[in-house]
Order: sequence, then structure tokens, then C-alpha cells
Amino acid sequence: MIFLDTHVVVWLYAYGADKLSPRARDIIERDPHILISPIVLLELDFLFEIGRLKLPSQPVFEYLSDRLGVQTSNKPFLDVIRAASRLTWTRDPFDRIIVAQAALTSSVLVTKDATISKHYDYALW
Repeated sequence: MIFLDTHVVVWLYAYGADKLSPRARDIIERDPHILISPIVLLELDFLFEIGRLKLPSQPVFEYLSDRLGVQTSNKPFLDVIRAASRLTWTRDPFDRIIVAQAALTSSVLVTKDATISKHYDYALW
């Protein structure tokens, strides 16, 4: 099981795997259980609202779900928030929740974010 951060979701939607590292592309192609935190959908909508994306989250999610089988994680929200509260290395609530969601199961998180990569042992790019 692997998780995708928001930037990876956007790049997969917009460019396919072309913007990903060979390592990230390989793990996404090999792993049939690709998840995102539900907070990724909210972050996509925020990006849409401020004009950085041309579409809201739903069509992006449906596209990736249809093509790659991407699903949202169903971990209890309170468990995720408790884990996120311990991630004091960032003030970004989206990053905290995305990392916490993956960390609950010690799952790989595909991300290009240098701060996440520095602090989350299972970050992969």
C-alpha cells in the first residue's frame, strides 16, 4: 500500500507519470493499493478556489480512480489527527495530515516535498 501526496496527484492527472522520478513511477506501477488521504481532496479544492488548478477535486479523483485504482484511506479521523499532532516539524496542516495518514500503517508516501522527505522515513521520490 502506498500513499500519494497532493503534488503527485496533480502531476499524475495532468502529465501521467512523466513528471515523476523513475523510482516513484515504478512503485506506482507495481503497487495495486494506491491511496490518498481525504485531505488531499480538500487541498485540491483549495488550489482550485485560488486559481492554481483548473478543476476541483472530484474529476481529478475520478480520473485517477478509474485509471490507477486510487482510493481514499478510511482510517478513523481521530487517529489521523492524533498522529498529525505529533508531527511538529511543519506548520502545514495538509502535510501533517497526509503524512500522518501514511504513518499510521508505516506506508510509503510518494512525494517530492523535501521537508516531508527529511522527516518521514518512508517518503519516496
